[in-house]
Amino acid sequence: MNSTKSPRVAIVGAGLGGLICARVLQLHGRPVTVFEREESPHARTQGGTLDMHTETGQVALRTAGLLDRFRALARPEGQEQRLLDHATAALLRHELPVEGDDDRPEIDRGQLRGLLLDSLTAGTVQWGRAVAGVTPLGDGTSRLRFDDGAAEDFDLVIGADGAWSRVRPALSDATPEYTGVTFVDIGFDDADTRHPALARLVGQGTMLAKADGKGVFAQRNSNGHVRAYLALRAPENWHELAGLDLADTEAVRAHLLPRYDGWAESLLDFLRDNDGEFANRPLFALPVPHLWDHVPGVTLLGDAAHLMPPLGVGANLALVDGAELAEALVAEPSVDAAVRGYESVMLPRSAEIARACAEGLGHLLPPVPALT
Repeated sequence: MNSTKSPRVAIVGAGLGGLICARVLQLHGRPVTVFEREESPHARTQGGTLDMHTETGQVALRTAGLLDRFRALARPEGQEQRLLDHATAALLRHELPVEGDDDRPEIDRGQLRGLLLDSLTAGTVQWGRAVAGVTPLGDGTSRLRFDDGAAEDFDLVIGADGAWSRVRPALSDATPEYTGVTFVDIGFDDADTRHPALARLVGQGTMLAKADGKGVFAQRNSNGHVRAYLALRAPENWHELAGLDLADTEAVRAHLLPRYDGWAESLLDFLRDNDGEFANRPLFALPVPHLWDHVPGVTLLGDAAHLMPPLGVGANLALVDGAELAEALVAEPSVDAAVRGYESVMLPRSAEIARACAEGLGHLLPPVPALT
């Protein structure tokens, strides 16, 4: 931008896409504030492991000047893929990365978020600032409204606040819809020592076994942790319909084990031996394509713009969105020109990928009579 006065930019949400957008803006000397409703960076765990693709996520990290720091944390060995027979646990397909292969190395989401947070100027993220909504003011600016009743005006509000975005309603009436698939999240600490048989099944990367609309996914994380997911086609509230309290681990096990009847005993151990409680994580997605008419002063990135099934592309897209939007804000003569240019690329790209992810989820877990 050629203006002598830098625009006022607010990013709602301190996830990966919002943070990388802030980082790239700061690299170019542009002021930016990130508002996050959580009270601190450690308010909750940050999920499992992510594969960063050379053509998307790694490009964004290079733009942010963080690729070397990412590679110092990343696990190229995590690219290993193991497909097992559900009935015998026999290895059906095994893909090992060759030495020097950095096409899709893994990194824990928490580590990547920490890397991005550490790269920002102190005070960039305002923690505990919950946003209630956004009102475009008609003059190219937008008013950010907070849960505590405060309000502040900005030249651009960027909704990077995920699936249940408080910014999205300023642009779109769309809401996420349940895909019919839920992931029941389970974890294994110090897996190589405490759960060596399961650790061997998983290897250094990702393991999958699937049949009849069900699956068991497991991923190696850092520090010896294995995170696994029981993938089920089921009502979103299957546990409530069954009268189950997810904190009652034994009752949940007793309910789920019969659903995996005929599966190999070694795979059933993922249900029997997990550390801690089960967590139900129903998968939601925005309609495809999710499009909106341009509104000056507000835009979206990441899951707020194109929530889709988690098949390895969402985090990469969020990083690309954030980096490209920041670059446009630096290069274009006005905020509105930058946002229009960004949206003209992001919206069709995300629609194409979201369509492929929806089809991919159907191939991965074909519809069957739902779990009740």
